[in-house]
Amino acid sequence: MVTSGSISQNSTFLNPILPGFHPDPSCIYVSEWDSTFFCASSSFNAFPGIPIHASKDLQKWKLIGHALNRPEQLPRLAETNRSTSGIWAPTLRFQDDTFYLVTTLVDDDRPQEDFSRWDNIVFKSKDPFDPQSWSEPVHFNFTGYDTSPFWDEDGKVYMVAAHAWRIFPGIQIAEIDLETGETGEWSTIWNGTGGLAPEGPHIYRKDGFYYLMIAEGGTGVNHMVTMARSTSILGPYTPHPSNPVLTNANTTSYFQTIGHAELFQDEDEQWWAVALSTRSGPDYINYPMGRETVLTPVTWKQAEWPVFDRVQGQMEGWPMPVASKEIDGDGPFITEGDRINFSSGSTLPAHFTYWRFPKPGTFTVSPPGHPNTLRVNPSVLNLTALNGNYAGPEGQAFVGRRQQDTLFTFSVGVDFAPTTLEEEAGVTVFLTQNHHLDLGLVLLSSTSSPVPSPGANATKGASGLRPYIRFRGESTTLIPKIPPIPLPDSWANKRLSFEIKAANWTHYIFSVGPADSHWQMQTVATANNQAVSWGFTGVLVGVYCTSNGGSGKTPAYYSNWLYEPQGQLRD
Repeated sequence: MVTSGSISQNSTFLNPILPGFHPDPSCIYVSEWDSTFFCASSSFNAFPGIPIHASKDLQKWKLIGHALNRPEQLPRLAETNRSTSGIWAPTLRFQDDTFYLVTTLVDDDRPQEDFSRWDNIVFKSKDPFDPQSWSEPVHFNFTGYDTSPFWDEDGKVYMVAAHAWRIFPGIQIAEIDLETGETGEWSTIWNGTGGLAPEGPHIYRKDGFYYLMIAEGGTGVNHMVTMARSTSILGPYTPHPSNPVLTNANTTSYFQTIGHAELFQDEDEQWWAVALSTRSGPDYINYPMGRETVLTPVTWKQAEWPVFDRVQGQMEGWPMPVASKEIDGDGPFITEGDRINFSSGSTLPAHFTYWRFPKPGTFTVSPPGHPNTLRVNPSVLNLTALNGNYAGPEGQAFVGRRQQDTLFTFSVGVDFAPTTLEEEAGVTVFLTQNHHLDLGLVLLSSTSSPVPSPGANATKGASGLRPYIRFRGESTTLIPKIPPIPLPDSWANKRLSFEIKAANWTHYIFSVGPADSHWQMQTVATANNQAVSWGFTGVLVGVYCTSNGGSGKTPAYYSNWLYEPQGQLRD
């Protein structure tokens, strides 16, 4: 049952609590760790993977690390094929002074019946604030995903999971040894209510019942949360009489796709739920930040079913814990922007994100002769790579950060002097290899464009090549086709400023100009963010450098990285 205002109106808070690319949330409260809440998110092909956020008050969330932070933990991530591959939903638990994180590395290009498609794994940590404490994975066999451990009162440990639904839809369970990965026989305990793809299961023990909560309907606008319960962990399970218990399907709400929920209590034993949601409205067209994490209060009386409040942008619910930002960890709070100067001796911030593993030597902070810059050596492959899905072991020279605001401005200085045909460096709105929008400085033939430059015309070099400003992209929807623009003479050999601005909730503006003369900034393109509203992930904004398949080796030097949050749309 979903209600509105079903509990006392004791506090007000805003959704999403983890804006931007933070899907499939799993959140817990750990009193032993200074009464802290922890949330894990899926990450697909992004690296570092499986971000962990912490909060003392359910409102101020800080990135404290990533469970997947070393290539040697999971080397197969380097060669996943397809943008929907990689790390799927995690489950985070704390038991016997140990944090357990269970997830699945999925090769989504392989058939569901191919056993090698599903690599189910367990990570452990004694200290989630120390990235190096996350273990090498223990692997276990299961033909499916969305795995979730459960410790029963008799000491037995179970794994509940979603079977590959295209083979047969169902939630299965087996005993497991989390130290070795050995499992008992898998058995089906519920098939859901008939919705598409029953998945995302979690089991909770309360008042003599085992409550099984799952997601159904697929992760689009029909997404929903359903429940069943039993007096035996192995069933039979009786469905909730009024499923779904939580959904915004068939509503006009701006918050859609609500599902894949998790229940937890705070220090006052009040119940809360997190779920994924997409800020798209029912049209489901413009949602560049993808699936985000939302919070809602839950009323759960003894021996009864839990009652969830409907998810909205502004919520009223249980009294919140006392506001606090006293949290360890190197990452930023989720609402913070960036002002990064790449000073000598510094490292890239914890929230900076690559697409799969970065090739060693690609990124250097403050290299000799170029203080306060980030040097990016080019990859042979560009952001689309081999076919929009695969990049091979060499990878791509790209680094970015999540778009976490409806409205923002991202800008960066670029020093780049290409000498070989098709050498390119610039900025990008990157969702996946087959969905991105790029603005770059590129060396092309002097006959590449009839379009006049935004200043004095540039003259071609002795080689017959000249630098151009080029906007292009990759998507399943229409992208503006803009001919390359010759770089003006007056801009040559100068540091340029590249800028991406979300001017409203549907469009990006791409601009460029001399870094020392902001009034000369020129708008090159305006693009609908529908081009990067797709799939399982959310937009990253960042920088790249590539030879576009050629022999070029010229690096780009980036400086004055700025990401300014400028507003959230919540209704």
